[in-house]
Amino acid sequence: MFNSSADDAPQPPKVLTTALEILANLRSLQDSHDPLIVTFPERQQRFQSYVIDVDKDAGTLMLDELIPRDGERFMLAGEPFKVEGFHDGVRIAWDANGPSALVDNEHGRGYRGSVPAELIYHQRRNAFRAALKLSSLVDVEIAGDKLPEKLRGKLLDISATGCKLRFEGDVGRRLQLGQVYERYAAALPFGPITTPVELRYLHFEERLDTTFAGVRFHNMSGLVSRNVERFVYQLQREARRFDKDDF
Repeated sequence: MFNSSADDAPQPPKVLTTALEILANLRSLQDSHDPLIVTFPERQQRFQSYVIDVDKDAGTLMLDELIPRDGERFMLAGEPFKVEGFHDGVRIAWDANGPSALVDNEHGRGYRGSVPAELIYHQRRNAFRAALKLSSLVDVEIAGDKLPEKLRGKLLDISATGCKLRFEGDVGRRLQLGQVYERYAAALPFGPITTPVELRYLHFEERLDTTFAGVRFHNMSGLVSRNVERFVYQLQREARRFDKDDF
């Protein structure tokens, strides 16, 4: 059904230490507005941020205001923290140990610190991500102990490792970045699946009154994994057929 090639195998993480590589990857995160997860080793809570400025000459990096804002006091108190983001399937992470200064300028409210001396660059499995046609979006639900009322939305795209979802309205206050929700259900054509998921991305688009979320499958059973791969494979075949017809 799904034959993994050598190109699909997980790659070991690399440690980038040259200024050129580090700045290029930080700018990729900034240009794509990729969400970051910020964690403090002594704290359990996770926070979301973004790269909003990289100054090559000054050797400084500015992160956007933390969400939730509770983390600001840890940041300004000089607590060390870890940052993790994903860009085109690549995990980019670093440790920040120096002090951060509060800044409020044309970039908005944020925190300026030093460009990290090294980055972890980890190319994950190159899972094919298949988009669903708007006319055939799949119904999904998310529920769990940390979510008193289940959320109902639509599946926009899916890969063997995760998927992108759409919810009507602003549901950001009900969800927590980095949280694992025990019951994610999707009505796939081959039958419904249920599996835990971890919330990796959250963005409310005000003009559309729509929240977009990205989740990663968490501890999937073998049966669910096979059904997901079967669905992705079907979408992949359809996409190739349409491309061929267009050609």
